[in-house]
Amino acid sequence: MRVLVVDDHPELRALVGRALQSEGHAALFAASIAEADRVLGEEGVDLIVLDLALGDGWGAQWCKAIRTRGADVPLLILSAHSAIEQRLEGFDAGADDFLAKPFAVAELRHRIRALGRRRGAARSTVIERGAVRLDFAARRATRHGDECPITAREWSLLDRLALAKGNVVSRGELLEEVWGEDNESSARSLDVLVARIRKKLGAEWIRTVRGGGYALGE
Repeated sequence: MRVLVVDDHPELRALVGRALQSEGHAALFAASIAEADRVLGEEGVDLIVLDLALGDGWGAQWCKAIRTRGADVPLLILSAHSAIEQRLEGFDAGADDFLAKPFAVAELRHRIRALGRRRGAARSTVIERGAVRLDFAARRATRHGDECPITAREWSLLDRLALAKGNVVSRGELLEEVWGEDNESSARSLDVLVARIRKKLGAEWIRTVRGGGYALGE
């Protein structure tokens, strides 16, 4: 993958670049939002690693802006600003994952691999059931032909379940891969998201396996 690293600290860019290259990825770098905009517009980018506090702006605002422009590239926020309010702001802006600084390089590699797998699966996945159609590549959901609004976090959850191809994904796996943490708060958030998706798409779209986790559809 071609991964764009947006951070204004040269040492951090170098560290993340080495981690990416050790996994066989090509690293592109930007030290500002303006530079990130240029690289994103000129280069083919498969994934973005984004800091929040940048010299010329706030990363979450840039994330929201590129989502508004139609960019669906997976995006991981990597930031020392990791209070729950800032995490939620990042996810609401369209981020797919959040990792707090300081971080373990092994965990960064794991999260990038997970985002890459979900991205690869989503590129060609369209699921239709009854009146509902999910286009994972376009991140577009319709019900009876009408647009059905799905949030970035809801898409991340659906992506992970779709990747399992009907097999059960444990609650722990979903919490670690979609929320980045397995605790009481994220567990409650998972329950809320599952209920919201069922209300939007239909109860049959997410199957609960008692004591196990969740699976997509039948």
